Amino acid sequence: MKQTTATNLSVNLNKVALVRNTRHLGIPSVTRAATLCLEAGAAGITVHPRPDARHIRADDVRDLAALLQDPRWSDREFNVEGNPFHNLMDCVADLVARKLPVHQVTFVPDSEGQFTSDHGWNFPQDAERLAPVIAQAHALGLRVSLFMDADPAAMPAAKAVGADRIELYTEPYAAAWGTPEQTTQLQRFTQAAQAALDVGLEVNAGHDLNRDNLAAFVQTVPQVSEVSIGHALIADALELGYSATVQAYLDCLR
Repeated sequence: MKQTTATNLSVNLNKVALVRNTRHLGIPSVTRAATLCLEAGAAGITVHPRPDARHIRADDVRDLAALLQDPRWSDREFNVEGNPFHNLMDCVADLVARKLPVHQVTFVPDSEGQFTSDHGWNFPQDAERLAPVIAQAHALGLRVSLFMDADPAAMPAAKAVGADRIELYTEPYAAAWGTPEQTTQLQRFTQAAQAALDVGLEVNAGHDLNRDNLAAFVQTVPQVSEVSIGHALIADALELGYSATVQAYLDCLR
């Protein structure tokens, strides 16, 4: 099944690996989870390997890339995210050297032991050090997305440093869902997305998006190319199963 929505759904499998890593039995299987999500219509798979390997490990990244070599998934994408100044660039360079598919890198300014991503890059402060790793990723043939706060003023700088896309950090929107701040946050993200589009960037989004808040986001924020969803989607899959859960998220995107 191929996704037929305007906004692509990329499923982040970190939490599957986190559960797997609590024992030494190899279950639940990250590649099996990926297969079920792709069969249900997900447009891609996302992983965020961290230096401490507390969830996704280097061999998972290789195994998932190998899975995406299957002709059934020739129209699906592999997004590997993380801090380019930690282990990310070695990880994706290894995939390219092995001629394994990887389509997008999402650069996230995490510290090594950070609990979860909680802020975007800052400009102009981060521009000088980002430019070389963006150029390195482009030399590997990869699309580069920068994890960004919803700040319209920062979008020209993100474009100038060489990014192809930005991923809007959506936790503030999710936290405001169902409160009087919801409309204000939607306006903020709409303005940031439009500012990115105006300078030629494509727009991704992710963090704490779920079945409750996703539809309103993609209906209001213009031209969202991709949402990357992990924690909420995997939590839903524990109750509904992978196939029904992916279909429910695709329904939100429709």
